[in-house]
Amino acid sequence: MSFMSAHTHDDLDWAAELPRMHRLDALEKDSLRTVADRLVADLPPEPTVVDVGSGSGGMSAALAGALAAGPGGTIVLLDAVDELLDAARTAAAGAGRGITVDTVVADAGTAGVRDLVPPADLIWASAVVHHLPDQQAAIDRLVAALRGGGRLALAEGGLDQRLLPWDLGVGKPGLEGRLQAAREGWFLELRTSMPDAVRMPYGWSTALGKAGLVDVTSFTYLVDHPAPATGPVLDYALERLSWLAETTDDRIDQEDRDALGLLLDPRTPEYLGNRTDVFLKYARTVHYGRLP
Repeated sequence: MSFMSAHTHDDLDWAAELPRMHRLDALEKDSLRTVADRLVADLPPEPTVVDVGSGSGGMSAALAGALAAGPGGTIVLLDAVDELLDAARTAAAGAGRGITVDTVVADAGTAGVRDLVPPADLIWASAVVHHLPDQQAAIDRLVAALRGGGRLALAEGGLDQRLLPWDLGVGKPGLEGRLQAAREGWFLELRTSMPDAVRMPYGWSTALGKAGLVDVTSFTYLVDHPAPATGPVLDYALERLSWLAETTDDRIDQEDRDALGLLLDPRTPEYLGNRTDVFLKYARTVHYGRLP
């Protein structure tokens, strides 16, 4: 199948993020499979599952594997970026032998999803709706693509990723907390500068109820790789810190910039890659409900 990337509303270069996303997929693999097994367990035989904003395919593979081990069925991958969609298709096809894997290039922020995919028994959307201008309208469109009794599961919110000790011995203590706060400011600016952005002044579970779902509930899964970090965790931590440094550069002071320069420079004694106290821990909440 040939691809043509659709528009993304945040103007981020998601194709360039693919290596970092692949690293995170590997670190989340066990947690995502547990979530996929839980969501697939209540589906009818041969269901249709749609992964909206499938990204690099971590959850696509988990869902495909859960379907292959359980009720069988079809998984439809929808993303606006052709490079990501290709990666997700490869991951899903490799994990779910015997499962039908289809792909759709589309912008979930504006597309009528129900016109692009078969009626869905489960729609999964992870960390995608918050990148869309009108989040409630996007949720409404996803719900419209469900068949009666179908479920929508949104993975949004939770607890931010943590990688570093509070006192690194470089610059002022609390560097990671300041970077997270600066990133929040960056994201607020990204959302408010988005054309046609609409505020959603309530939580995700409320949004699902407003979209017409019932039995709305949530659960949280943990990703925990304690120190000392293995090679993949350390590699991801270095990529993540580099991304935070680039994203927040104009929002932090010079002392923090200098500290980041030392931590990210393999020629210095302070280089993060030499430390044994780096870790990765965060929580992601899944909000889900059923269409009557």
